[in-house]
Amino acid sequence: MSIGYLRDLLAQPSPWRHNNRMDIDFPLLAACAFLMGIGLVMIASASSAVAEFNHGNSFYYFIRHVVYIVIALCAGWVTLLVPMSVWQRYSGWLLVIAFVVLILVLVPGIGREVNGSRRWIGVGIFNIQPSELAKLFMVIFLAGFLVRRKEEVKQRLRGLLKPLALAVLMAVLLVNEPDYGAVVVMMGTVIIMLYLAGVSLMLSVPLLLLLLAVFFYWVGFEEYHLARFTSFANPWEDQYGSGYQLTQALIAFGRGEWLGLGLGNSIQKQFFLPEAHTDFVFSVLAEELGMWGALSTLALFVFVSVRALLIGAWAEQAKQYYSAYVAYGLALLWIAQVVINLGVNVGLLPTKGLTLPFISYGGSSLVVCCISLAMLLRIEWERRTQLLSANSMSKAQIAAMAKGVRDAR
Repeated sequence: MSIGYLRDLLAQPSPWRHNNRMDIDFPLLAACAFLMGIGLVMIASASSAVAEFNHGNSFYYFIRHVVYIVIALCAGWVTLLVPMSVWQRYSGWLLVIAFVVLILVLVPGIGREVNGSRRWIGVGIFNIQPSELAKLFMVIFLAGFLVRRKEEVKQRLRGLLKPLALAVLMAVLLVNEPDYGAVVVMMGTVIIMLYLAGVSLMLSVPLLLLLLAVFFYWVGFEEYHLARFTSFANPWEDQYGSGYQLTQALIAFGRGEWLGLGLGNSIQKQFFLPEAHTDFVFSVLAEELGMWGALSTLALFVFVSVRALLIGAWAEQAKQYYSAYVAYGLALLWIAQVVINLGVNVGLLPTKGLTLPFISYGGSSLVVCCISLAMLLRIEWERRTQLLSANSMSKAQIAAMAKGVRDAR
């Protein structure tokens, strides 16, 4: 049955094959492809020293990332074939899957623990990070909920509490990994999506204040949380302890100046900067390519984010509300991760383990980014094809009416 369904999908019109040609949003696709290219080059450079030391092969992480890119592109290709109506139909089941994998990762023997955090499920030589899937599936589910219960969400407290309760439950599971960065990204995305759906400020503001109060209570509940949350304000006070990563990242930015040291010439990646090819790859980029390289990369992220938001606005204008909410949610996930990752790198935010979309090393993040990109491309294509169909129908109706008038005469 699944093979037959896949065959039907392949036979249907799609952005890959529409009127015997590729019909796709090339500006968005090209910008994301360029970001992946930057990421591949920077991972090859930033991981060379640690790869040589740990595995005897300076291209170890580079080769694995190439494999991740191939898997991610295949996942994106399949996603591009799936109509948005299918995602809407199975959004509830996807949320169930998200909760199942978040529970499984906490089970000893199933979840893999790295650096004190249990965030990965081992599948052979690869690790799957359930939080990446959970954030995506929450957006897909919430978009469907906002369409089905639009009036209830706008006017009744109960309609607002239902999705928030699910989000809080998911946040509790993420805190137990712990993955605080994913909690901030997911909760922020959910709250803004509810606001975009038209939730009354009279309902949303008190709940937002309550969530902030709970957050600050949690920060001050344990001294470790408070120290980690405040250490970024003055990392030089404990530069060999809690502020070590940030001070090394800032040194990388200082070394890079405007034009950089040149590709491959980073000093900080030589065991000074921890996680140089994952969470702090942007610092290495700034050191080797300089401020101009960092700003150019940031400009690409701004373009991709704005384009994703515009796709949501275009879908909403075409009355494709589910697609619009999904596009808004995916754009918000990207924006939140970029803002937090770059904020951590430059010392504006506390250190969090969040990857930089399309650039950082990590298979789960890259696969989810490509799936998100494919969904945005599908949304934009469905919106355009619907408008073209509507225009063609209108012209046909006008022609039929004109023919009827002529016949009447």
